[in-house]
Amino acid sequence: MKFTGFGALVMGLGLLGVRVDALATGRFADIQIIDRDNGSVLPMYRSHGEYWVAGRPGARYSIMIQNRRGERVLAVTAVDGINVISGETGAWGQSGYVFSPGESYEITGWRKSNAEIAAFNFTAAGNSYAERTGRPANVGVIGVALFLERPVRVPRFEPFDRRSEESGNAERFQGGAADSVARAAPSPGEAASSASKLEEVKPSTPSNMANMAPAPKLGTGHGARETSYAQTTTFDRLSSTPNEIIKIRYDSFENLVAMGVVPSRPWQSAPNPFPDSASPKYVPDPPGG
Repeated sequence: MKFTGFGALVMGLGLLGVRVDALATGRFADIQIIDRDNGSVLPMYRSHGEYWVAGRPGARYSIMIQNRRGERVLAVTAVDGINVISGETGAWGQSGYVFSPGESYEITGWRKSNAEIAAFNFTAAGNSYAERTGRPANVGVIGVALFLERPVRVPRFEPFDRRSEESGNAERFQGGAADSVARAAPSPGEAASSASKLEEVKPSTPSNMANMAPAPKLGTGHGARETSYAQTTTFDRLSSTPNEIIKIRYDSFENLVAMGVVPSRPWQSAPNPFPDSASPKYVPDPPGG
């Protein structure tokens, strides 16, 4: 995986709520939250216009991101309001991971160097990295800000036309200047499209449902060191603001039930005191009754 101090990381080599999918799906990327201790993909729930997952206290987890585009994408990722690469309080202009077309990668922890991370793990909010560094205000949320890359400009070669130059240098210069001005000015349609993109990236209003949780909420801890390789690269962002933001909130299952984000656990049959005992057997009927 690659990254840059001002742009990106390239992934290390070794790559009443309603349940929706295991994916938070955007236009540019799909995101999964994975319980690394049992290998399961946490189901996503949709409630009050937000994605939610139920974390298992003590479990290590990862953020799986897959680029849906046919071009490189930068994913600036924050957990509990903290950039996962730099440790700064999260902001769009910070370092992120760069994904090649169609590439997927698991972000498994807080990056400590180009060869090591400190694992993400679900823990009591009071023991979270955010709380321990004096930044508890945004515990319980994972955010991915996605940026498209500015296309590389390729110079266009035009053969010299002597006859055209002799027939009217002045006219050709004036026409060229006017054409340049016209191409530089955005059309009304382009301006409207740009405005709509800015509206799309406005973060949604946070819900105060966490106040209804019966137990201390979950946060993300600064876990054991693990090997995870990355290298720096460059990434020229198409825009200074994200082209898309995907946000996932999390807490314990019990707290999400109490907040009405997910339904309670499904009813289970009564326990059997003799589960290994076979049912009584009798002579079966012949074929046809």
